[in-house]
Amino acid sequence: MEDQLLCCEVDSIRRAYMDVNLLNDRVLHTMLKAEEHYLPSPNYLKCVQKEIVPKMRKIVATWMLEVCEEQKCEEEVFPLAMNYLDRFLSVEATRKTRLQLLGATCMFLASKMKETVPLTAEKLCIYTDNSVQPGELLQMELLVLNKLKWDLASVTPHDFIEHFLSKLKIYPSTKQTLRKHAQTFVALCATDVNFIASPPSMVAAGSVVAAVQGLYLKSQDASLSSQNLTNFLSQVIRSDPDCLRSCQEQIESLLESSLIVGAGAQQRRREQARGRGHINHLK
Repeated sequence: MEDQLLCCEVDSIRRAYMDVNLLNDRVLHTMLKAEEHYLPSPNYLKCVQKEIVPKMRKIVATWMLEVCEEQKCEEEVFPLAMNYLDRFLSVEATRKTRLQLLGATCMFLASKMKETVPLTAEKLCIYTDNSVQPGELLQMELLVLNKLKWDLASVTPHDFIEHFLSKLKIYPSTKQTLRKHAQTFVALCATDVNFIASPPSMVAAGSVVAAVQGLYLKSQDASLSSQNLTNFLSQVIRSDPDCLRSCQEQIESLLESSLIVGAGAQQRRREQARGRGHINHLK
């Protein structure tokens, strides 16, 4: 009798579960104190950069987001990479021809911080259509680390989302959907120059409120109404409710404008991310 294959082990990436013991007010207050330390300069595009303009940042950010989506990176990787990019550009004048190299390097570092199996230098270079070589990326990595003073433990909006969700009285299945929507809003905010100076806690809270409103959860519980939820989360992050409400409105406006782009433009960006990724119009 011939041997038969009875089972097949499939290699899967092991990921750590969220430690619920960390979802307490002490940890939350520590993050609120630390987040300002990792904020980039809000005016670096005017005061530091001479060649790079907001449109160029948007192009590179969109490319980075598509690469992260294509590679199925952890949700935290893209916002963390954008934090590194903005912090670097806050202190180092950079030529526009090196902006994509910087974006690839920031994804390289962020994936090392958040992924079980990080993105490789070779793979990231392929996404630039080989306009960047692995040696260049590794050299840029050292420069970025030097300019960031090796402080890569940035606080991002994702660090706050779980804390906020743990305080809401919603079903686990609803919480999962709400989390996904909030994470999508966070990614959108990371691509937009208007949110550069916004504290991560504010972006996270605004994203959660916008997600609740978008899913019409307010009709299920009065505490989830826009006003009640905004007042509650503003107390949690120790912020003015009007500021949080303004942030939420900005996020909703950003979502509307991104939807107008259309499926055709989105498909072109995905093709760019899959290998035809050299951003020529940054030259």
